[in-house]
Amino acid sequence: MKYSTPLILVSNDDDITSKGIRVLVEAMRELGEVVVVAPDRPQSGQGHAITIGNPLRMTPSKLFGEEVRAYQTSGTPADCIKMGKHLVLRDRKPDLVVSGINHGSNTAISVLYSGTMSAALEAAIEGIPAIGFSLNDYQPEADFSHVIPFVQQIAQAVLENGLTKGVALNVNFPAAVNGPILGVRACRQADARYMEHFEQRRDPYKRPYYWLDGDFVNFDAGTDTDEWALANGYASVVPCKFDLTAYEALDSLRSWQLIDDSPIPADKAPDVPVSSASHPADLG
Repeated sequence: MKYSTPLILVSNDDDITSKGIRVLVEAMRELGEVVVVAPDRPQSGQGHAITIGNPLRMTPSKLFGEEVRAYQTSGTPADCIKMGKHLVLRDRKPDLVVSGINHGSNTAISVLYSGTMSAALEAAIEGIPAIGFSLNDYQPEADFSHVIPFVQQIAQAVLENGLTKGVALNVNFPAAVNGPILGVRACRQADARYMEHFEQRRDPYKRPYYWLDGDFVNFDAGTDTDEWALANGYASVVPCKFDLTAYEALDSLRSWQLIDDSPIPADKAPDVPVSSASHPADLG
């Protein structure tokens, strides 16, 4: 069966009750049929974690009204996309996956830790165009009104033009208190990260525990980065991919004496692609 209305799968990492996902669902309802599969609790900082040691649970949700099919799960954002594709939608492939809108930016190195972007990249692994949206405002009741037109325009552009296979977009918006958004810029990921330290504290029994803290430091003076765009009033769009191979380092690596770079004999070459891991114990 063919469907004329785009099918849009929505998820996030702040949990299904967050304001950001409510705003995103309403924005996407103007573009297509919306299905929501999102965590039942905050999953920020989970990165691309998946659940393999505990049971996964999924229950219907009425948070978005009768017209939106929605489910909350006990899993991570990546789990939500897997469950949405294989259990909820089954024989229907989404035309688009959108994740967010995250409370807080996901620029620079944060993309590696972000549950928001991991949901989008999980969709990219499945060959589905995907976007992760984030707002540089950590307040639970942050003002999202200024980003809605841009969210819809970017999503519509992806629906119309598609994305390169294996690529997801990481979109970040400046906070409303910084004034109107000046435009949208295609960017690269900034060379910036947190300089971390652990604060030692003590519980009521005087036992030590630790709280991770740190200061965000931007080492990048470029004007083509996501950090520059946010700091100067623009929305940033960074194309991301799940292939982490550093291709530019392969030649250097092959020069090491321990590397065997001889041609593969014809009788050793596989006739079919190597199969994927078939048991959780094989997953690294």
